[in-house]
Amino acid sequence: MTHQGRHFLQIPGPSPVPDRVLRAMDMPVIDHRSAQFAELGKAVFEGCQKIFQTSGPVIIFPSSGTGAWEAAIVNTLSPGDKVLMVETGHFATLWRQMAARWGIDVEFIAGDWRHGADPAAIEARLAQDTAHAIKAVMVVHNETSTGCTSRIGDIRAAIDKVGHPALFLVDTISSLGSVDYRHDEWKVDVTVRCSHKGFMLPPGLGFIAISQNARDAAKTNRMPRSYWDWEEMLKPNANGFFPYTPATNLLYGLREAVAMLLEEGLDAVFARHQRLAAATRAAVAHWGLEVLCLEPSEYSPVLTAVLMPPGHDADKFRQTVLETYNMSLGSGLSKVAAKVFRIGHLGECNELTLMGALSGVEMGLSAAGVPHRAGGVDAAMKSLEQPTKSNAPGHLKVVI
Repeated sequence: MTHQGRHFLQIPGPSPVPDRVLRAMDMPVIDHRSAQFAELGKAVFEGCQKIFQTSGPVIIFPSSGTGAWEAAIVNTLSPGDKVLMVETGHFATLWRQMAARWGIDVEFIAGDWRHGADPAAIEARLAQDTAHAIKAVMVVHNETSTGCTSRIGDIRAAIDKVGHPALFLVDTISSLGSVDYRHDEWKVDVTVRCSHKGFMLPPGLGFIAISQNARDAAKTNRMPRSYWDWEEMLKPNANGFFPYTPATNLLYGLREAVAMLLEEGLDAVFARHQRLAAATRAAVAHWGLEVLCLEPSEYSPVLTAVLMPPGHDADKFRQTVLETYNMSLGSGLSKVAAKVFRIGHLGECNELTLMGALSGVEMGLSAAGVPHRAGGVDAAMKSLEQPTKSNAPGHLKVVI
């Protein structure tokens, strides 16, 4: 079927790339050894520090988030090291598998894929580790497969409470730039990130923010590395350069994306994502469907994973929505394959974009014959009307 109008990309990443970012990338490739490039390099390094909320270095690899995962492992750990991870979903499981392939001994706290990492469980396990055999705690901040976030500040407090020296490694691949995250304040040692979610860029960049503890670990660990060696990156980075050919045009886009986030203000960005997520959950509740995440304090501002009623296939529903309304929704992954669909509401997403997406979901439920109660879009609109009340000059106070 041929569709008119824009395609709605409502998966939880890659997210739609704003026109401003596309225009910024529409530049000639320049000499990556030139003074002009050094200005670009310094600008993106400094801008990323503001988004990560760190005064330490942020390293940018031409890679996906998976590459950044690997960089975190090979720069801080040695074969045979023991680490503590938590089964929060598909991506935590993949990171565990990668660590195992590098010879890391992974202790995996079992989870039900409906909650984030439990700080109390991490605290209890570290308290037992009086010999400090556990070298790192590795957690996914926003589990993209489930729509559950983990309370990183609380996990850091749990680590500190028992005085454990383990490094703290956090995956923010689908959260940074959309969800409140504080690398320095929460004393995270390695924060992992990629370009194609909250940064609103095409895929192709991986990011690592590192603490001094992480840099010290990299000096003594025994893992082989070359491309991912962050000390080899940091040397030329100090002057705005890279040790090899960088993804120049993506860096142009990154500079513009960072500018957009800072112009809006990080607090406003986080509040917008929370507001859109709450409206989405209001629609889901009205439809009579169930959000996969069970703990309200862990609801993701980035995406909402929705359970299908028994006897209905989420992938068939998604296909109906795509063919009928030209909208892509996220699929269920591994343990929740065909059981859930995921609505992305991150990056360049506002109230009207969300209303279009939720309208497509509601019409799709009807077209696919999925039992639901009509009016979810109205419930979402009512949710969004609440924060619009204002006594500020130039605004009418809305009385509902």
